[in-house]
Amino acid sequence: MVEVVVTGISLVSALGKSLVDSWQQLLAGKSGIHIYQPFPELEPRPLGLIDKQPAQVRVLTQQLVASVLQDAGLVSPLPNCGVVIGSSRSHQAAWEEMARWMYLEIESGRSEINIFPPHPSYPTLTGSRYASTHPPYSSWLDTLPHMNAIATARQIGATGIVLAPMAACATGIWAIAQATFLIQSGQCQQVLTGATEAAITPLTLTGFQKMGALAKTGAYPFDLHREGLVLGEGGAMLILESAESAKQRQAKVYGKILGFGLTTDAYHPNTPEPAGKSAIAAIKQCLERSHLTPKDIDYIHAHGTATQINDKIESKIIQSLFPQSVPVSSTKGATGHTIGSSGALGVAFCLMALQQQILPPCVGLKQPEFDLNFVSEAHQTKVQRVLCFSFGFGGQNAVIALEK
Repeated sequence: MVEVVVTGISLVSALGKSLVDSWQQLLAGKSGIHIYQPFPELEPRPLGLIDKQPAQVRVLTQQLVASVLQDAGLVSPLPNCGVVIGSSRSHQAAWEEMARWMYLEIESGRSEINIFPPHPSYPTLTGSRYASTHPPYSSWLDTLPHMNAIATARQIGATGIVLAPMAACATGIWAIAQATFLIQSGQCQQVLTGATEAAITPLTLTGFQKMGALAKTGAYPFDLHREGLVLGEGGAMLILESAESAKQRQAKVYGKILGFGLTTDAYHPNTPEPAGKSAIAAIKQCLERSHLTPKDIDYIHAHGTATQINDKIESKIIQSLFPQSVPVSSTKGATGHTIGSSGALGVAFCLMALQQQILPPCVGLKQPEFDLNFVSEAHQTKVQRVLCFSFGFGGQNAVIALEK
């Protein structure tokens, strides 16, 4: 089997605009979650914003791609580099803006809404949200769900395979797993992979609010007094390579991808299967493919959304499979829940833990409800093999194993 290694990482989150800044803030136990009111029509609430206003997925992706190439020591064009960039919401914010303009035009009495071809005076979707004075229709084709990955291919001059997975909150690990398979199967020697999410929009906030899933003060994973999830934004990108490719160009290596497990509950649109059968199957698949046993795992980066149901079921799953001594933490109390990119952020943090031999804390956890070995403060320890979990809406389960 071809060994797959990680030779570049970039990350942007509410904790910081670089991997190093976010990691240092995380180790210090800081949280990037604050109370914001980005939309006047909605009430203030805790959010994990990168800046004071919601980000644009296009700009965020461009920044991450440029940073990961620099970190990996690669220079465009990279025609043979695969691209697997996932996003759960992709350009949803732009579509909400377009829908808003269509509604306003209908309200103003226009009988026809001509969005194609665009009027030459209309701006593209690059301005600040809700700040345009003309309908933002001129680049609607660039806002289709897969165009974020296509834009990345254009940015790096990649002319090979391009994939744009969407698997709810499991998207990030899904993307990395697909990229791993491309290298293991010999289709690529290098793949740029990861996920970005700029999902703080009126529709997303209102939808989660209607479900009763949003916290009122902050994110407290696995805590007795947890309130629900806090939406965050951000992304993480990785350069994956075959070990042979990395050796040939003398690249630095953050860690190795051992295997992954991907399953679906086929149970409910937003509630996990109560016994966690498919999630357990994903973990067992991952361990088997990685030639590991539960006792080999030195750390688990849990999904840890801080919702009542997820944390309860995830804790039961960990208790049923792993020794009580295995350290566990979730980083969503620091970054917020970045939806489709959360698994990519988790993998990046796991790779930093392997490289620096430091376990990140479960920020926001004060009074644990469950009998697990939660990491309360960052500390140095031997970290050789780790697991990262993502359990998304629709019962999408993704687990990945990494090694120093």
